[in-house]
This record gives sequence, C-alpha cells and structure tokens, in this order.
Amino acid sequence: MNCSGITDISSTEGLPPVLFSASSFTKLSQLLRTTKLTNFDFIANPPYIYTYISSISLISFVFTELADNHEEIRFSFSYRSISLWHRTISAFCLCESTYLKMATSVTPSMHIATTKPSIYSSCQVSKPGTAIFSTEINKASWTRLTCSSHISSTQPFFQSLPSSPVKLQKVITKAMSEASKRAFIAGVADDNGYGWAIAKSLAAAGAEILVGTWVPALNIFETSLRRGKFDESRMLPDGSLMEITKVYPLDAVFDCPEDVPEDVKNNKRYAGSSNWTVKEVAESVKQDFGSIDILVHSLANGPEVSKLLSETSRNGYLAAISASSYSFISLLKHFLPIMNPGGASISLTYIASERIIPGYGGGMSSAKAALESDTKVLAFEAGRKHKIRVNTISAEEVGDTAAFLVSPLASAITGAVVYVDNGLNAMGVGVDSPVFADPDLNIPKGN
Repeated sequence: MNCSGITDISSTEGLPPVLFSASSFTKLSQLLRTTKLTNFDFIANPPYIYTYISSISLISFVFTELADNHEEIRFSFSYRSISLWHRTISAFCLCESTYLKMATSVTPSMHIATTKPSIYSSCQVSKPGTAIFSTEINKASWTRLTCSSHISSTQPFFQSLPSSPVKLQKVITKAMSEASKRAFIAGVADDNGYGWAIAKSLAAAGAEILVGTWVPALNIFETSLRRGKFDESRMLPDGSLMEITKVYPLDAVFDCPEDVPEDVKNNKRYAGSSNWTVKEVAESVKQDFGSIDILVHSLANGPEVSKLLSETSRNGYLAAISASSYSFISLLKHFLPIMNPGGASISLTYIASERIIPGYGGGMSSAKAALESDTKVLAFEAGRKHKIRVNTISAEEVGDTAAFLVSPLASAITGAVVYVDNGLNAMGVGVDSPVFADPDLNIPKGN
C-alpha cells in the first residue's frame, strides 16, 4: 500500500497532502471513520470524475480508469478529530473498468473541489475547471454532459445524514419522494393505460396529480371517477386512494385554437368543452396552480395502425406522427415556461421504433422512432434552457420506472430511452416468453 504523508490525525491543523494509489482506499476508509470532517479539499488528477448529489445529501465520487496502481490521487484534509464513527465512507469496485464509488454524509460546512475533469465513454464533462460546492454558493459552478444534455444535476448541500446507519430502502424511498411536487400527465382516460400507472406511482411518492384527458372521453372518465368505478385501481400501497386534483380536457393534436378546424369545433363529442388545445391547457394549469415539476406524455394514435407501412396513406402517416410524436414537442413547448427548474419530463415509446413488429403499422413505428430521436434533442434544449430532464420509456411496467426517472435518484439521466420490457430489446424475446419452455431448444434453465 503506497500511502505517504499520514500524520497524527488528532491534530486540528491542516495536514500535509496524503497520497493514495488506486489500492489505498481501504486505508482512506479507515482514516475517515476516525474523524469528523469540517473541510474536505479534494483534488483529482488524472482520474475521471463524476459527482452525484441526491436530495438527501449523499455524495458519490466515481473514479474510473486509473491507468495503474501507480497513478496517484491527492487528498488534503483539515478537520477536528471528534465524534468517532459519526461519519463513514464506503467504497466498492465494479468491473469492467475500475469504478470506485465513495459515499459519505457531510457537515454543512463541507467544501469539495475537483480539477481537470476528463472524458469517459460516451459521456463527457462539459467544461474543464474547478468546481466548489458549499452552503455559501447559490448554484453549482460545475456542469456536466449527461449523455445528451448540458445540465447541472448537482446542488449545494444543506444537511447531513444522521450519524446512525440508514437502511438502504429508507434512503431510496426518501430520495424518490415527490412530496410537494406537481405532475401533469397527458393521456389518462381510464384506469388501464400507462398514464394511469404512472399517475399512481407518482401519487404514491407524494406528488400532486393533474391529468389531461382526450375531450371525447372526458365525460365518461370524470363520471367513472365520481361514481367510484376506479376506486379499486386507485388504491395505493399505503391503503389510501390516489387523488386526482384536477382533470383538464385535452386534444394534443391541436396546438392552439386557430389550429382547430370547423368540423372538429362543431363535433358533438367536443360540445360543452373549451380551452382544450395544448396552449390553452398550459395556460389553464398556470392560472390554477402556477407551475408544475413533472410532465408526462402518454399519448399515441395511428388511424391506420393495422395497415402495412407500404400501404399507409400520407394522411394516415402524418396523423400518426402528429398525435404520437409531435404532440410531445408541443407539450414541452407550452409547458416548459411553467416547469420549475430541476423538473423532469417523460414519454412512452415502443420497441417497434427499432425492430420489426408485424401489425404495428400505419406509420406508428416511424412515430416512435421520431419520438426517441426527439427525446435526445429536447433533452439537450430543455436541459440548457430550463434545467429540465427529458427521457422516454420503452415500456411494460412503467409506473415505478417513471417515478424513478423524475426523482433526484435519476438526476444524471436525460435524453435516454429506458427499456422496461423483460429484455425484449436486447434478445428479441422477453425473458418470460414461452419460447424458453421449448424442450428442443438448448436454453439454460432458471433455478
């Protein structure tokens, strides 16, 4: 173990630099377990640095691709040796590259500095320089590129974890809490769709739920809610019922009143409803609630979905793109101005964007491919301008995945397509497929 410069840790003066090779983090862990940090100046050169700060003040440093054990990391400490074991630091390694993740709680006066950030894999730090995080700084001075968006997902620290150990489940539950957050979910018209499942997961995490319902389905949906027909499916894990604060009529095919043709205006299915274009709904939400934190796009429609792509009409193709893809762009365009910084938006896609799925025609595969491509661009634009993350889910069990993606635990995830499909995207067949029961196939059996 190549450690040098370690002196009496009981000193209240700043210590000389302590040099650690890549194999010396056990010693570092032992050293930190006997101290209470008041300041921690961290300088890393040449490893690659990524910093993740969650809402509960967990700090995780990930050191990757150290050239070899002779590469050195320089730490300098200034602390008082009191309250033994009140702070701990843990480390673990993941292969294939060497990942070292250190998690610790901090005191409110803790300072961290990093220099010379580098590039790792397809993700890179947005700019070199030094970042200093402390309670005296109003915003992080270091931004990073997370896949496809230059956004800062780091926050100043205002609290520390309790000195006693915290169970992982409680930590995750707290980190995923959406208490005091407000979500608008476009595309909820019954209790069977993905939008409903996402609403339940967000409600279970504490979010206030607003929904946008297709105008022709509005009366049936509101009547069913009022008469308790959805009560069983509204049940949350704690036994309470999901509350929907307000239901807005919405037809996301139309951006503003000027776009609505006369035949739609005069259609009896739209009679009695008003202010249902995307622009009007965003204005209504702003007037009623001021702002939102979470935007969910759960909309899709292809009038010719049963047709082969080669037999799809131009109107049918464009209708699928308009309802299933451009509607997401329109929602973000009009809702971004009322979304709080640090918020998140998600949409729902399908593996047909990448693979051939017979029966999913009429331009719907093209619409989903466009949606995924748009997600990356929108993540870049919304991240830079509004500090909003944008992701899409290729979905089966989507509710909890959506709750994770809009939580602080996913603060470094944006522009991503997250597959929740039992491995279908990777293997061409879900792990729960009956094909695995075929005795003629030499497929490893589960335990």
